[in-house]
Amino acid sequence: MKLSRRKAIIGGIVGAGFVGVGWWFAQERDRLGDVRLFNVKSDQAALNGWVKIDRHDSVIVAVPRAEMGQGVQTGLAMLVAEEMDARWDQVRVEDPPDDPVYRNVTVLLDALPFSPEVRGATVDGARWATGKVAGVLGISITGGSTSMRDAFLPMRTAGAVARDLLLRAASRKSGVAAGDLVVSEGAVRRRDGAVVARFGELVDFVGDLKPVQAPKLKDPAQFKLLGKSLPRIDVPAKVRGTATFGIDVRQPDQLHAAVRNAPTFGGAAVGFDLKGELPKEIKKVVIVPGGIAAIGTSWWFANRFLDDGLVVRWRPGPAPKLDSAALWKQYEGLLETGSAALTRTLGEAVKAAKPRVVEATYRAPYLAHATMEPMNCTARVGKRGVEVWMPNQSPTLVRKVAAETAGVATANVTVHTTFLGGGFGRRFETDLVRQAVTCALAMPERPVQVLWSREEDIRHDFYRPMALARWRGELDVSGGTPRLTGVTKRQVGQSSSDAFTERAFGAPALGQPEGNAVENPAYAFPFYRLEAVVADGAVPVGFWRSVGHSHSTFFDESFVDELANALGKDPFTFRRELLADKPRHLRVLETAAHEAGWGSPLPPGYGRGIALRASFGSIVAQVAEVAVEGGALRVTRVTCAVDCGPVIHPQIVRMQMESGIIYGLSAALHGEITVSEGSVEQANFPDYEVVRLAEAPAMSVHIVDGAAAEVGGIGEPGTPPIAPAVANAVFAATGKRLRDLPLRLA
Repeated sequence: MKLSRRKAIIGGIVGAGFVGVGWWFAQERDRLGDVRLFNVKSDQAALNGWVKIDRHDSVIVAVPRAEMGQGVQTGLAMLVAEEMDARWDQVRVEDPPDDPVYRNVTVLLDALPFSPEVRGATVDGARWATGKVAGVLGISITGGSTSMRDAFLPMRTAGAVARDLLLRAASRKSGVAAGDLVVSEGAVRRRDGAVVARFGELVDFVGDLKPVQAPKLKDPAQFKLLGKSLPRIDVPAKVRGTATFGIDVRQPDQLHAAVRNAPTFGGAAVGFDLKGELPKEIKKVVIVPGGIAAIGTSWWFANRFLDDGLVVRWRPGPAPKLDSAALWKQYEGLLETGSAALTRTLGEAVKAAKPRVVEATYRAPYLAHATMEPMNCTARVGKRGVEVWMPNQSPTLVRKVAAETAGVATANVTVHTTFLGGGFGRRFETDLVRQAVTCALAMPERPVQVLWSREEDIRHDFYRPMALARWRGELDVSGGTPRLTGVTKRQVGQSSSDAFTERAFGAPALGQPEGNAVENPAYAFPFYRLEAVVADGAVPVGFWRSVGHSHSTFFDESFVDELANALGKDPFTFRRELLADKPRHLRVLETAAHEAGWGSPLPPGYGRGIALRASFGSIVAQVAEVAVEGGALRVTRVTCAVDCGPVIHPQIVRMQMESGIIYGLSAALHGEITVSEGSVEQANFPDYEVVRLAEAPAMSVHIVDGAAAEVGGIGEPGTPPIAPAVANAVFAATGKRLRDLPLRLA
């Protein structure tokens, strides 16, 4: 029997899982962690690796995920505080050290090329093994809308363990039996409410108490904090201007470096000539991975010197003549004849008695991340090791790369994760770590901050892959009413997972598509076939907010509208029919339509469009209302409904939906990275535009309770539906079908 490539890959994962799982359990690396792990100070007592208390009555929670505006510090701390019955005004957060106990397992599970609802021996085995491999790797990652999903049980468990320890410590202090005590409102009390001990009074009584490994968690009906919009932990420092982002880092004797990266993808600097003497403000010029850096007393001096003070000799990359037109031509060829890396069928194909074909091809371009905080990293290399300050999404990878670059053990690298001024997947990457540590090696014992200009950022990103897809639907028109018999989707694109794995770990590419780019649509098509072709490419690609869902949803939801039109059905009604057996999806769809006033009259030139996507454990539907006036497109209103399972913080859910809509709308209306002569043509916001305040639509977000047991992600699911909702609204307003992103009327 011939073993397919896909089964061989899955078999390798499973094999690795079996090899790793024995070691994993042998090391007893549970998710509670050792009490010595969490930077315990003299006036503190650790209750486990996630929680400690101090004499001032504070509860300090370890938050091993990066705060980039998504509210993760608040949400994760709430999980612990709820189970501890702490008062919210007692709670503080700290970044814990990079340690495997804080690993993110869910993010690796999401990368597998399966739809979440798919089950079976092979799929379940791959998921099990990947979970065990994740335990062995122990990587701390913030991304993929996994922070709350991955930590929901571990951090609640840590809080419950802490509560039990406090009860026993109070019993030890007071002599009252633990069974006669409760924790309530941030103190240990008798059952009549009388305070026996404040948390701060128990620092000296925790001592050698052993944690209960599996304490009983609260029933949701008992929750006092979860489900409420509590004050956010990160906001006060940001309002006061005391929050430290990466760009704010200032250390004694700090120097500043500006960078010019190679003009073409994969190029490098091989030498340089000074135009004169080094000015006193410039300390050194250093060739760094991918480019050249000037190190000086200020970034402004260093950046100006790169323009005026030297001539760089560049080695071109492997595709110095690459251009967008050639890339699209390559993709069109792959769409016709490329070998599919993954093929999937659902349902039984039935031949129509009198077929009619509906076909459409859709395009999505490369996209940059364009985070508001420019890319930066500060590093110091000295006798005691390497220290890195950086807004990053994986301190584990930062440590690994810093150690490799400096030639030291990872144990000799300390990473300080600052606030992130936007991440969106870009700050998974470690290219600036290599450059900053290289600069720091040239200036021993002095911290050097590498800061990229906006032009360097946009021209040297790891881009959202461009993608091409062709949908084909077959109708049976033999009767009086057309009937859908089946659909086929064929798509082409680079794999961000493959590219990232090669960069981060040196692992060979598996040739598999991005996992969430091939998730099955929610709809019950009579027959569905998917063929996914993975393209090679010189353009570096990476994770971008909502990853594969960002373009697949545009392809899928645009075509569902086209099918509805071909069948003579209302787009909302057609979707309802296809979701009849999925009550959660249906309720979200109906909520969005109802709140948007679907079916109510609009002025001439206006239209509504609807789209739905399940992603990262949540379900989101959006209705966009657009106006087309004088050939100009304006999005006037967006109505969003979301079912994200148990809601931790309603206000954060609404804020993240709005954030995702604006981010996706920027891409839908403006976003496009094009290539000419091996280089990106765009450089700054004048030619890589984003939605600004005056262009932002009115938005409303409606949280739907679908009675799901598992918590869903919220940082990314708001982005995918907006582009197709707008495109479908344009069709409703004008009768013109827009199949290419960004959406242009002419």
